[in-house]
Amino acid sequence: MRLFVRHERDLRVFARTLLPNWPAVDDVLQEASVVMWKKLDQLEKEEEFYFWARTIVRYEALRARRDAARDRLVLSEETLELLANEAMPTTADDLEQERAALKCCLGKLTDEQRELVFAASMRDGGVKELAEATNRTANSLYKLVGRLRAALRDCAQRELKNQKKTSHG
Repeated sequence: MRLFVRHERDLRVFARTLLPNWPAVDDVLQEASVVMWKKLDQLEKEEEFYFWARTIVRYEALRARRDAARDRLVLSEETLELLANEAMPTTADDLEQERAALKCCLGKLTDEQRELVFAASMRDGGVKELAEATNRTANSLYKLVGRLRAALRDCAQRELKNQKKTSHG
């Protein structure tokens, strides 16, 4: 339980990359936690828990997508496999480097820009509330959030490349 709680946020983010909506993420994490509990004796080392748990989340997400495919049009399993492979950092170190790069890039934003990015990401209605408070339209703020996210993504990619150059060069 302690290991699951420690890694729940990262597992939730991973599940979100594979699933179309938040309720599905909650369901998949619930199912995955039950499977983890039943198969905990298969885990050899605590250090391997995160990647072991990700594998379980991945299979539970694929199962959920298969179930959802009966109701409506969804991505193929091959596409989901590609997305899962791209979303999965190879090591915990890679994940930490990504976090450090993003933190560095967030530090380059103004306080107002950071507040906007977090308002859009953290709660429903956050952008609308900011729009009302600043006499701007919600649509203009959403467009700004899109540009800020793109800039953060590009900055983080540059930071990661710089980290790799520094560590290899």
